[in-house]
Amino acid sequence: MDYQAIRKEYEDQGIDEQQLLECPLQQLEAWLVLATERSPGKWFETNAMTLATSDGEGHVSSRIVLLKGITEEGIRFFTNYDSAKGRQLAQNPRCSIVLNWPHMGRQVRMAGDAERTSRETSEQYFHSRPRDSQIGAAISNQSQTLESREELQQRFATLRNDLEGQTIPLPENWGGFLIRPVEFEFWQGRSNRLHDRIVYSTQTGQPAKWRKSRLAP
Repeated sequence: MDYQAIRKEYEDQGIDEQQLLECPLQQLEAWLVLATERSPGKWFETNAMTLATSDGEGHVSSRIVLLKGITEEGIRFFTNYDSAKGRQLAQNPRCSIVLNWPHMGRQVRMAGDAERTSRETSEQYFHSRPRDSQIGAAISNQSQTLESREELQQRFATLRNDLEGQTIPLPENWGGFLIRPVEFEFWQGRSNRLHDRIVYSTQTGQPAKWRKSRLAP
């Protein structure tokens, strides 16, 4: 395959920074709602985002997680705290996120610090999940080596049987992270690769004081 020949031509609809909301979290939500309304199908998860983290020595890794909340403080996702990403965030809370909506020719990039959500918030979300998803989270030692898939399936079947008719307890090592962004970039593909890039930036601890600027593509 000739990767150098792969190109996409973007529609010429741009970003007028004067029409963007003053709060980037509200602007993110507006774009996410529109991306969902115009989704190419139920198979496409518009809340899927790439999360990049690094450990104390600077080794970087990334993976797809699901955005599960936007508040005035930041964005939320949930995971096993003993997973690779959980362990890295414990060492270095600075992380970055990218949401990509190719059907819109748009993406949003964020950077900030992550912190654990309250136990109450984690429990509320955990018990909103399908019961089998709760069981799956409870029995999985995420990122740890398994001897076989059968081992995982046996754990699942055992716990499902043991807790039949009972509430699945929230595991001590499972819950949410709140990312408090200090920078956003809203990207819109344009013709001739003259893309629009609008950045919101703020000083740490001053989320209400956002400054917008345009970057060259």
